[in-house]
Amino acid sequence: MEEKNRASLIISRMYENDPFSQWMGMERVEEGEGFCTLRMTVRPEMTNGFGLAHGGITYSLADSALAFASNSRGQHALSIETSISHLAPVSAGDVLTARAREQHLGPRLAHYEVNITNQNGALVALFKGTVYRKREEWSV
Repeated sequence: MEEKNRASLIISRMYENDPFSQWMGMERVEEGEGFCTLRMTVRPEMTNGFGLAHGGITYSLADSALAFASNSRGQHALSIETSISHLAPVSAGDVLTARAREQHLGPRLAHYEVNITNQNGALVALFKGTVYRKREEWSV
């Protein structure tokens, strides 16, 4: 089976069983081994008392992109450390794109960076994540 196709099958299986990512309205844009790009529109109910997107919105988008990218190689992967830097405000109606890219792949640990941009291409957040790669494989 072609690796990109296998990666997409794994991500499809994950997404179908992920009601939170679905509720957030995340769309899969591009995916393959070690990477995933997701897009979503910020809704009014995702804003905080300042009228800006709650920080958990960009965090959740990046976390889902990390999950899909890190599992795309076929081994179950779970995050063990993540961090985010919020660089610019995000408002209702903004369209966010998260691009997760593998930076390091080891037998048990892997590191990913996720850039989140808005509809104008402006960088609004930087996310980093380390995952633990279990011995268990995805069956697709």
